[in-house]
Amino acid sequence: MQFLKLIMFCIAIAMCHGRGSKNPNFAPGRSVIVHLFEWKWNDIALECERFLGPKGYAGFQVSPVTENVIIPGRSWYERYQPISHKILTRSGNEQEFTDMVRRCNAVGVRTYVDVVINHMTAIHATNIGTGGSIADPFCRRYPAIGFNETHFNNPVCSIYDYNNANEVRNCELVGLRDLNHTNPFVREKTIEFLNHLIDLGVAGFRVDAAKHMWPHDLEAIYKGLKPLNTDHGFEDGALPYIVQEVIDLGGEGISCHEYTPLGAITEFRFSAHIGRVFRSHIPMHWLRSWGVGWGFVDHQDALVFVDNHDNQRGHGAGGDTVLMYRDGKNYRMATAWALAHPYGNVRVMSSFDFQQGANDMGPPHDDHENLLSPIINADGSCGNGWICEHRWNTTVNMVSFRIAAGDAPILMWYDNEHSHVAFSRGNRAFIAFNREDNDFDAILNTKLPPGIYCDIISGQRDDNRCTGTQVVVDEQSNARVVIPANSLTSVVAIHVGQLSKLI
Repeated sequence: MQFLKLIMFCIAIAMCHGRGSKNPNFAPGRSVIVHLFEWKWNDIALECERFLGPKGYAGFQVSPVTENVIIPGRSWYERYQPISHKILTRSGNEQEFTDMVRRCNAVGVRTYVDVVINHMTAIHATNIGTGGSIADPFCRRYPAIGFNETHFNNPVCSIYDYNNANEVRNCELVGLRDLNHTNPFVREKTIEFLNHLIDLGVAGFRVDAAKHMWPHDLEAIYKGLKPLNTDHGFEDGALPYIVQEVIDLGGEGISCHEYTPLGAITEFRFSAHIGRVFRSHIPMHWLRSWGVGWGFVDHQDALVFVDNHDNQRGHGAGGDTVLMYRDGKNYRMATAWALAHPYGNVRVMSSFDFQQGANDMGPPHDDHENLLSPIINADGSCGNGWICEHRWNTTVNMVSFRIAAGDAPILMWYDNEHSHVAFSRGNRAFIAFNREDNDFDAILNTKLPPGIYCDIISGQRDDNRCTGTQVVVDEQSNARVVIPANSLTSVVAIHVGQLSKLI
């Protein structure tokens, strides 16, 4: 009988390897991941306790944790050039990282690590890491891990043709030394590193440059991963959430569908197209079929975002259509759409300010190149060079909308055949957008129970009063929805958690 139980347990684990890797492992009643790009571990721990936890955020993505090569000028991309697997960067050391994960898990906020396993560093004039490790990229030797020239793809080549899958996966991306993941030692060291992070309590990984690795190699690595650490509140047998960076806008030799059997993917088409819509290149009524109807991957396969650290700088797909924090109302509207619509798991960006044309600029730092901590202003916004879009009222209040909506489907859809659009999420939440130069003024069925609701875009509920616009829903669930053409936000959103008075 014990042997039979063991066999059944092994079968269950094997079956959930494909299925569980798409589960983000959110704590109950939480939603949305925030990318705290280049934040220090101690600052993230504080942010979990004072803001992310209380506001219902489900988790955060961190910048790569591995020791990276020091590049003069300290560009942001040095974090994507690992020199060892030591957890030691400008964000902090392993002890600080471990403390951050523990404290954030304690308040229900999960950690997702951006892992760079496709490659090591490029060749630089000096090749010293943030922890003092030394490498010889010219000879492809990284003694702090044990990699030498036999652990990399041979012969050395560069990527020129993205329609050639062999070239994309076996050659070097912008001179970064390309690892051979078919090599047993490379697989062993990669699995060892990822499992160490699992032991420390992380909930999953964003796999950088997954498109540049063969799916069968990634599958072998993922199968070597442990279940999540139950000491951090994860369910027994839960597997890490896997999000693979696969840039696929169509027309290339590699498809994101080659990777969806292994885990979720970063759905860059979402980012590219949402920018086109909210820059008025596409009428909003076309959004009725948003999601798979636009050619996106299936819902459970998609991590979606308005922008990420790459494409807000002009890299990584989307071009000039990508919206970012400088785009004001358009960016806020697009973020509201992403958080209101049920498609995909949503990640919001939390940026540091960088000058236009200075896309390589690194995060805020002092004269000794130490990272600066965000200053939290009296109004909750950030200073010291940090943007903190995740703290904007129009973002964090829409996190509450997504939590309230849960898995409720779109029940009511309205559009004027152009860019006045509204929809309900079951009988729990309702949102309307005005992307036109004329007023939105219509009586619509919200599907919500009757009452006076507080619009979470212009304000929120404070006890039994609204600090912004009120929306009155009658006994038939109808409400008059008014969004002036010159509105500062051009969005109205209400949900059952913002009911101020019964009628």
